Amino acid sequence: MKDNKSCASTSINWYPGHMAKTKREITEDLKLIDVVVELLDSRIPLSSQNPDIAELTKGKKKIIVLNKVDLADMAQNEVWKNYFNQKGQVCILTDSNLGKGINEVTKAIENIMKDDLAKFAEKGRTGRKIKAMILGIPNVGKSSFINRIVKTNRLEVGNKPGVTKKKQWISINDKINLLDTPGVLWPKFEDEKTALNLAFTGTIKDDVLEQTEIAYQLLKFLLENYRQNVADRYKISLEYIEKVLSQEQPENFNIYEIMQEIGKKRGAIISGGNVDDEKTAKIILDDFRSGRLGRITIERIN
Repeated sequence: MKDNKSCASTSINWYPGHMAKTKREITEDLKLIDVVVELLDSRIPLSSQNPDIAELTKGKKKIIVLNKVDLADMAQNEVWKNYFNQKGQVCILTDSNLGKGINEVTKAIENIMKDDLAKFAEKGRTGRKIKAMILGIPNVGKSSFINRIVKTNRLEVGNKPGVTKKKQWISINDKINLLDTPGVLWPKFEDEKTALNLAFTGTIKDDVLEQTEIAYQLLKFLLENYRQNVADRYKISLEYIEKVLSQEQPENFNIYEIMQEIGKKRGAIISGGNVDDEKTAKIILDDFRSGRLGRITIERIN
């Protein structure tokens, strides 16, 4: 920790074999699809947008869904929605846990296909159902989203990547059929920041990167942007945090000292009265991912 080593040096170039297979299947299935619904994590909209999907879906009608808005900064949710709208993309904010925004997605699918369906009807092809595909990287909440949109709990849900294992067609209503697909990442993360963001949210499995280093990097971000959240959650005064951060020593020593204090506050102690770094890291990551640290957006436009 104290050598200020970057997590990027651990391993950010990985590509499980099943993801290569999934990509090939998606490419083939897209030939049947009218509309693509791309789910993104509202806390990291750009990092959760698979560049391969952008390439694969060129020429397809697309709806961007910013999911997990209940975990993200409210003001930033609107900023990101405007960002995508200004790029000419339909963007909808959703909270799959409470079902907020889900009906808007259904309406958007029908609306974006309105002209095409009218043309089909003119040719006598009435009753043709819209074929939509849901795409997204692992852990963006696709299963929860689909369970909401079809108003049932037919899909297994988990707060970890890789729960959806196979593709499946699902009838949303009498107008739309939805093809669900497993989450797929891309072969190489071009920059450390993207890898970190995906690790923060649990998209990259915790056994792939060093968890203590990830928690350290997350805490560094939180102390810079959401200091009050840290103070409130761990019952640490802002005065203490500011005093530690102003110490005349390398920044990573200061942040690690605050991380140690969090461990003490939460009882993450091992024999000899020392702080258990791994347990402390897990506490910080779990608190962020569950929303117990408050509504936080990692990627910010302003």
